[in-house]
Amino acid sequence: MTDSIKPSDVYVLGVAGGSGSGKTYFADALHKALGPKTSTIVYQDNFYIDQSHRFDHDGGSVNFDHPESLDFPLLAEKVRELKDGHATAIPIYDFATHKRRKETLHVAPRKVIIVDGILIFHPPYLRELFDGLIFFDTPEDLRYERRLKRDVEERGRTPEGVKAQFLKQVKPMHDQFVEPSKAHAQLVVTDNSNYSETLLKFIKMFQKF
Repeated sequence: MTDSIKPSDVYVLGVAGGSGSGKTYFADALHKALGPKTSTIVYQDNFYIDQSHRFDHDGGSVNFDHPESLDFPLLAEKVRELKDGHATAIPIYDFATHKRRKETLHVAPRKVIIVDGILIFHPPYLRELFDGLIFFDTPEDLRYERRLKRDVEERGRTPEGVKAQFLKQVKPMHDQFVEPSKAHAQLVVTDNSNYSETLLKFIKMFQKF
């Protein structure tokens, strides 16, 4: 497959929801089921602004859940390039150094472009690029448990630091920015059975592409 595809053949699916809501699990499962020849994923997490000058080891000095921590204009530019049928270079954010790496990810256009992130429905100019918008509405206690596990095991955080950050930043930002963006979703997923049904629905839909 070449790095070019007709724009009319591209479907951009936005997958949003709070941190730990299950949105990334869904996006990855959908991508795996469709295969790399049909789909690709663009992660919001690759578009954080360099925070290395402010970051302390346990994360409390940087609010990663505020829209201003992300380079949304660049994310929109990359999604637009893929939607127009062109390959693009996606930045790589290093959560160890909190800088963008010098290398980038070469991403070729595919018929299904999955965009994953907690705040991707917030900027109107990004939101308008999506052909489908799914929001994962998951109880706060479950979201916290999942974030705690991820940050301790994958990002070297302490449980105390994760809890403090959740209460000080994650929860307030979720309530202020993430939760309200649910109003833009075409489909809201609320429980495990709904999750399974939704995944199967989109797999079947995109397999026809």
